[in-house]
Amino acid sequence: MVYILSSRLLNICIASFCKSKQLEKAEAVIIDGIRLGVLPDVVTYNTLIDAYCRFVSIDAAYSILARMREAGIIPDTITYNSLLAGAVRNCLLSQSLDLFEEMLQAGISPDVWTYNTLMHCFFKFGKPDEAYRVFRDIILNNLSPCPATFNILINGLCKNGYMDNAFGLFRNLQRHGFVPKLVTYNILINGLCKAGRLKAASTVLKELGESGLEPNAITYTTVMKCCFRSRKIQQGLEILSKMISKGYTFDGFAYCTVIAALVKMRKIKEANDCMERLLRNGIELDLVSYNTLIYLFCKEGKLEAAIKLLDEIEKGGMECDKYTHTIIIDGLCKAGNIEGAQRHLNYMNTMGFDSNLVAFNCMIDGLCKAGRIDYAMKFFESMEIKDSFTYTSLVQNLCRARRFRCASKVLLSCVKSGMKIFKSTQRAVLDGLYSTGYGSQARRFRSKIRLARLLH
Repeated sequence: MVYILSSRLLNICIASFCKSKQLEKAEAVIIDGIRLGVLPDVVTYNTLIDAYCRFVSIDAAYSILARMREAGIIPDTITYNSLLAGAVRNCLLSQSLDLFEEMLQAGISPDVWTYNTLMHCFFKFGKPDEAYRVFRDIILNNLSPCPATFNILINGLCKNGYMDNAFGLFRNLQRHGFVPKLVTYNILINGLCKAGRLKAASTVLKELGESGLEPNAITYTTVMKCCFRSRKIQQGLEILSKMISKGYTFDGFAYCTVIAALVKMRKIKEANDCMERLLRNGIELDLVSYNTLIYLFCKEGKLEAAIKLLDEIEKGGMECDKYTHTIIIDGLCKAGNIEGAQRHLNYMNTMGFDSNLVAFNCMIDGLCKAGRIDYAMKFFESMEIKDSFTYTSLVQNLCRARRFRCASKVLLSCVKSGMKIFKSTQRAVLDGLYSTGYGSQARRFRSKIRLARLLH
C-alpha cells in the first residue's frame, strides 16, 4: 500500500514529534516535506511555535514568525495566542503586552483565549485591576466568555487576596445561570482554604456534592489540609476516611499532608499508621513526600531508617535538596549525635548547597543542648549569615547555662544588626544579670539596647 504525503499527514507527524520534544526531527520532517512538494502551512508553523515556546524559549519561537512570512504564510490568532501563552508562562509581562500590541497592529483579531491569557498574565503579576479591564474588553468586543474565563477570574481574585470578590462573583454567576464544573469548585475551595475560611469551604464542598458532581482527590485533599491547619484534626481525619471509603487513589501528596499534620499535632502513632498504609500501597513518592517521611523518622529517633531513605532517593534518580539534609542534621542534633551532624553538614557543603542557615541554626541549638556552649560560640562566630532565630537560640541556651554576661553581648550584637528578638529573651538576660549580682551591668545593658534600637 502506498501512502501519499499530504499537508494533513505532515502536520500529524510534526505534532507527534513536537509532543515528544523531538524538535529536530520535526524540523527534518518539514524539510523532507518541502523536497517532496508538500509545503508547510499555518498549522505546521503554529505547532512549531507552541513547541518552541514550551521546550526551548520564547525568542526561538518568535523567530519562526520570520520564516512564516518568508514562506508567504500569514500568522493568525492561534500563532499569537501560542506566543502570548509562552511569554506569560515565562513571566514576561512587557513582552506579553508587546505581542498583544503587535497582534492588533497586524490586523489580527484577538479571540477569547487571547484575552484569557492576557487576563491570567495580569493576575499573575498582581495587577487585578488591569486583569478586570481585560475581562471588560471581552464583553465590549462582543466575545462570549467561556468557563475558562470565569475560572481565571475567580482564581486570580483568590490568589490576589480578593476572596470576597471571588466568592461574590461565583454566586453572581450562579444566579445568572452559570453551571460550575468541578475545576471551578476546586479553585474556589482552594481559595477559601488558603484564606483560612474552612466553614465556607465546607459549605461549597457540600454544594458540590449536591450538584451531582463528584469531588475528586484534589478537592478532598485541599479541605483536609485546611482542617489540619485550623487544628480541626478530627474533621480532617473524617475527610480522609471518606476518601478511603470512596476508593480514591491516593498520591504521595495526600498521604504526606496527613502525616505532616499528625506529626505537628504530636499524634505519632496515627502518623505511623498512615505512613505504613502509604508504603504498603506502593505509592510512588516525590521529594516532598520523602522529606515528610524522613522528618517523621527523625521525630521518632529512627535515624537509621531516615538515612536509609536518603539512599532510596538517590537510587530513584532524585536529588536531595537542602531541606532533606537539614532534617537529617536536626535529627542527629536532637539525638545528641553532634559529630554525625557536623559530618553531614560538611557533606552538605561539599554538595554545593549555598544557603545552610537553617542547618547551622540546628547545629547551634544541638551543640548548646549537648552542653558544648564554647564550641557553639565558635560555630556562631564562623557563620557568615545569621537571623533572629540564630541569636535567640544562642541567647536562650546561654541563659540556661547561667552565662548571662555572654548572653547580653550576643543579644546586643543582635539588636545592633537590626534584628528583632523576643522581649521575653531580653527579660531573661536582664533578670539573670540582676540575680547573679551584676545589677550595674544590667542597667548599662538596658541603656545600650535602647540606644541600639533608636539607631537601628
